[in-house]
Amino acid sequence: MDVLAQIHLETVDWAYVSVLAVLAFLATLIGTLISFRHVFLGAFLSALLFAVGFVFWTYYPHGLPLPTMIAMPKPAAPTAPSAPAAPVRPANPVTTISPPPAAPAAPEPTKP
Repeated sequence: MDVLAQIHLETVDWAYVSVLAVLAFLATLIGTLISFRHVFLGAFLSALLFAVGFVFWTYYPHGLPLPTMIAMPKPAAPTAPSAPAAPVRPANPVTTISPPPAAPAAPEPTKP
């Protein structure tokens, strides 16, 4: 569950995911039809068709405004720890600290 908690769903490019899902569906549909329902051949053809479609979609310079993979956000550069700020003067003018109240003394045991 920790891995799923690290995925920020608001940063996912859902248009890109949807287009790739449709592309995978079409590749699987065509691969199954071509292979005459032979499972392994259909899976192989589906993977091959998906790879061709993905390369065309992502790398072919077709000039269409298609969604492409968004760049992963770069991790923030580690910053050097800043010098500690000057202590803030308290608004309360009392500067003495009273000692904590003494604990009540334990009663001495009575002798029989």
